[in-house]
Amino acid sequence: MPTRRIGDVEVSSIGLGAMPMSIEGRPDEERSIATVHAALDAGVTLIDTADAYHRDADEVGHNETLIAKALASHDRGGDVLVATKGGHLRPGDGSWTLDGSPRHLKEACEASLSRLGVEAIGLYQFHRPDPRVPYEESVGAVRDLLDEGKIVQAGISNANPDQIRLANEILGGRLVSVQNQFSPAFRSSEPELRLCDELGIAFLPWSPLGGITRAGELGSAHAPFAQIAEKYGVSPQRVCLAWMLAKSPVVVPIPGASRPETIRDSLAAAELVLDAEELAELDAV
Repeated sequence: MPTRRIGDVEVSSIGLGAMPMSIEGRPDEERSIATVHAALDAGVTLIDTADAYHRDADEVGHNETLIAKALASHDRGGDVLVATKGGHLRPGDGSWTLDGSPRHLKEACEASLSRLGVEAIGLYQFHRPDPRVPYEESVGAVRDLLDEGKIVQAGISNANPDQIRLANEILGGRLVSVQNQFSPAFRSSEPELRLCDELGIAFLPWSPLGGITRAGELGSAHAPFAQIAEKYGVSPQRVCLAWMLAKSPVVVPIPGASRPETIRDSLAAAELVLDAEELAELDAV
């Protein structure tokens, strides 16, 4: 598996997005653990999770606990950078709410540390801006966690260019990642991707294939991806991830998966090289 960098850490060029294993429609635990193990067997060294990746109100951190269990039961589990997040909440009714207060973020980090069973979280990201809390206060809490050694590296998610610059300033130039939505159907994070490329900050596209319910429709919704996929005898999803990787060396996609065969197909994109004409055709979609 080719590698890229998130801050000081070398990771697989494609990671595993673990959210589908814990929210609505999730598989049983056995299949989820098999999916994580398949990713590790294929060379994955980056797994994305969050305390908000759960379904019911009484199971906050379900996904973190699941990932910790899967890693502990694999001989390469210790080689993985686990990226988790705080500041987003799920009351249990299917909705999402926000709490970017410093108090909540610090309490959430402590709980994540316990669930993951680590002394310091490899990468901790502020999940989503809370309009009720000044952004500098939220990121300031992440800075405090970094300074206290509770987390090893710091990132932000769902941020705009101004917030990226502000976060990097507050963190004293130690911002290592930005995790934003980006896919063939969602291109509005192009400015953030370009800024991350300029600053050398890892850009982690979430829902890179269009999301849990739409990933299977990628080829039918965006014909050029299907056409190039047919040319190479691969899936449109694999073409999509190869296209993203070609955009910048700071891009590290984190496709979600809940089946071993799905993550294996996604990871094979690291070996698919598209030519300039093909990339231009996909850019124009």
